[in-house]
Amino acid sequence: MIVCTETVLIGRKCDPMEEKVKQQYDRWLSQPGMPADLAEELKSIAGNEDAITDRFYRELEFGTGGLRGVIGAGTNRMNVYNIRKATQGLANYLNASDLPKKVAIGYDSRIKSDVFAKETAAVLAANGIKAYIYPREPTPALSWAVRYLGCGAGVCVTASHNPAKYNGYKVYGADGCQITLEVAAKILAAIEAVDCFAVQPADFDAALAEGKIEYSSEKCLDDFVDAVYAQRVGDGAGTADLKLVYTPLNGSGLECVKKLLAKLGVTHVTVVPEQEKPDGNFPTCPYPNPEIREALQKGLDLCKTRTVTAAAPPCRTARAATGSSPATRWASFCWTTSAAPARHWAPCRSIRWL
Repeated sequence: MIVCTETVLIGRKCDPMEEKVKQQYDRWLSQPGMPADLAEELKSIAGNEDAITDRFYRELEFGTGGLRGVIGAGTNRMNVYNIRKATQGLANYLNASDLPKKVAIGYDSRIKSDVFAKETAAVLAANGIKAYIYPREPTPALSWAVRYLGCGAGVCVTASHNPAKYNGYKVYGADGCQITLEVAAKILAAIEAVDCFAVQPADFDAALAEGKIEYSSEKCLDDFVDAVYAQRVGDGAGTADLKLVYTPLNGSGLECVKKLLAKLGVTHVTVVPEQEKPDGNFPTCPYPNPEIREALQKGLDLCKTRTVTAAAPPCRTARAATGSSPATRWASFCWTTSAAPARHWAPCRSIRWL
């Protein structure tokens, strides 16, 4: 606990920020029903003013990119209480608007992403808003699902290319795109009016049984892949001979990519084994960003006998390295999948040699 003392010699008293931090820490520490991991973390930093201040000196900022922060206890951390607060604000915004009272939810392989996604659905259900949640982690299809299901908003639990200790909460509009500054300001105002400890989520399993929460269908995901496939260019000549090494970087892109490659007729596909399964610890690289060589190194090693390697951790962008022979330098380029309209696979203008 932070102890504020008045020092007579210099007449120092705690400033308002120190007092606010102390009050927040004490309030969190005394909350009944605090999840065990958060309670343990709070107790472990008792007396450590720097650690306490870092967790409580501010609240996570909400903007057009939603929330993002280190996972842990406190107002400046990603945890179930801040997820509840943000979702209650979003629910209040939707219920005060003319938008459909439905929200699509996607999540990636990061630590606690599944927990945060279910918490989001439970809060929405408690506010009379239908929640559609993917049963797995296909974040590429979240924007598509918003439009496909006629939702008023979407939530994607992800922190993109950040290190493993981070997670995030991104909000999408009814158009399946990132919210505008104007909408972000309205949602933020609604969030700021919420006490994170006053939010009462519905029981997830009960809401699921009652139809207030629904897992998105396989058809939704398959139709997304079909829509992307329909935008292909060229006649597919040479596709059967293409050899490809793909790495999802322990993220969530594998399922959608494999489905699409199969439809395209790309059969010579090798998935980097160490990076195939979802793993929020991202054990093979410092962080899952295909812009750094360390992230692609496993794939590049396999490319000595193949011609292409592609990587897409959150699968909003995919990156590839190409070369005509094992002796050729590998060039990194990227393409972007715009899942909302599912229309664009646009090549980047720059090439980076590896």
